[in-house]
Amino acid sequence: MAHHIATADAALDLGVAATIADPEPAGRPIPRDPDALLFAAEMAYLLGLSVRTLESLRLRGGGPAYIKLGRAVRYNRLRGLEWAERQIRRSTSDPGSSAGAR
Repeated sequence: MAHHIATADAALDLGVAATIADPEPAGRPIPRDPDALLFAAEMAYLLGLSVRTLESLRLRGGGPAYIKLGRAVRYNRLRGLEWAERQIRRSTSDPGSSAGAR
């Protein structure tokens, strides 16, 4: 019986470890607060983009709004997700509702 309990405890510990060690970037769980300021790697992860693609969008324009804190770049979680919502298209010829607007 003690062996069964130890196994259950080990499984519980494994589940907790898996939750803590989620494959989220920046070595921490991504904050869920809509006003949270996210690192580029965290925003890219949420949007399903590579960090390089997000950087490219920032340089060329047309990507999610960002905040400069000295040399550091951060993204507001809610604004980034709202930007992604505005990218929805119904076909390749659909310019989107914000065509021409940024």
